[in-house]
Amino acid sequence: MEAVLQTKIGTVEPKRGKVRDVYDLGDKLLIVATDRISAFDVVMANPIPYKGQVLTQISLFWFDFLSSSISHHLIETDAAKFPPPFNKSEKQLAGRSMLVKKTKVFPIECVVRGYLAGSGWKEYQKSQTVCGIKLPAGLKQCDKLPEPVFTPATKEEFGKHDENVDFARCVEIIGEKNAKYLRDKSIEIFKKASDFAESKGIILADTKFEWGEFQGSTILIDEVLTPDSSRFWPANKYQPGRDQESFDKQFVRNYLESINFDKSGPGVKLPDDVVKKTSEKYIEGCERLTGKKFGFSK
Repeated sequence: MEAVLQTKIGTVEPKRGKVRDVYDLGDKLLIVATDRISAFDVVMANPIPYKGQVLTQISLFWFDFLSSSISHHLIETDAAKFPPPFNKSEKQLAGRSMLVKKTKVFPIECVVRGYLAGSGWKEYQKSQTVCGIKLPAGLKQCDKLPEPVFTPATKEEFGKHDENVDFARCVEIIGEKNAKYLRDKSIEIFKKASDFAESKGIILADTKFEWGEFQGSTILIDEVLTPDSSRFWPANKYQPGRDQESFDKQFVRNYLESINFDKSGPGVKLPDDVVKKTSEKYIEGCERLTGKKFGFSK
């Protein structure tokens, strides 16, 4: 199966994000996870084979796993059951697409951190805080936090960097009631997912959730606990005080840091070995989490 850099379905034009092509069907959306990969909010020049299927299959697993705790936007994943002309485009859409409810999206990235990594670690080194939350002194890179913390970020348009904000700013943007609900629910399902991942020998270091309002209810939307929205580390290789091996795009981030990528402008062409290893990491993470053989690469 060829990697999908972007989809083209008849004459319908999607909104293309960093990774997803989103088709507006009125009261529904068709979300297609391509094989594009972004790092530092920049889309790289070449795709990662099977990445879109991995993201979608992991999201489907978590939607099912969390269904007793939350409502979500998923309607259908069988391309043959999509409305025309999408039902005739199974080659492009198989395994990588979701027909979902269209919601009013809360403009906040609901980030939950269980470990001190990424931008959180960088902020901690300067101020001993993460998004204004005071943390204990003496923590090392990738240390486990005493409790998971909610560190929201603004949800920016394609081409702009999301910005970490404190909880007070989150309240200003979406109101106190919504902010408290998203914080509490995000931490609740992070803990549930983290416990499950741990049972599979995987550390869920952090993640981001997105939420939307649908018919008066707040529901979970977009991708969920995927290698693009989360840091997954193999527990048997975890050692604080350094970067961790991972099942996510941290492998690509580390490569870009090694070449002093300036984190802006056009994405670079990733070397073949980085592409291959990244694809393998995504698939391995999917198989370990779901307990199922990944069926799209054979």
